Amino acid sequence: MASIDLDKVLDKAWAEKPVPEVLAAPVSALKGVSDRQGELLKEAFGITTVADLADLKYAHWAQALAALDAAK
Repeated sequence: MASIDLDKVLDKAWAEKPVPEVLAAPVSALKGVSDRQGELLKEAFGITTVADLADLKYAHWAQALAALDAAK
């Protein structure tokens, strides 16, 4: 089972929330992501929630490429 220190990845207001609620939250719930950056993600990729960001196919493609490079 994977674990993560939510205090390190979420703004304080979201750190104690249940994961399904965090996934439905705006991306600005993530530590270091501003409201403006959230707006830009919406404009560029249609991302409005943390779950949308997690499902971004371009990020998956980039992660796969990085994993291929690391495995060589």
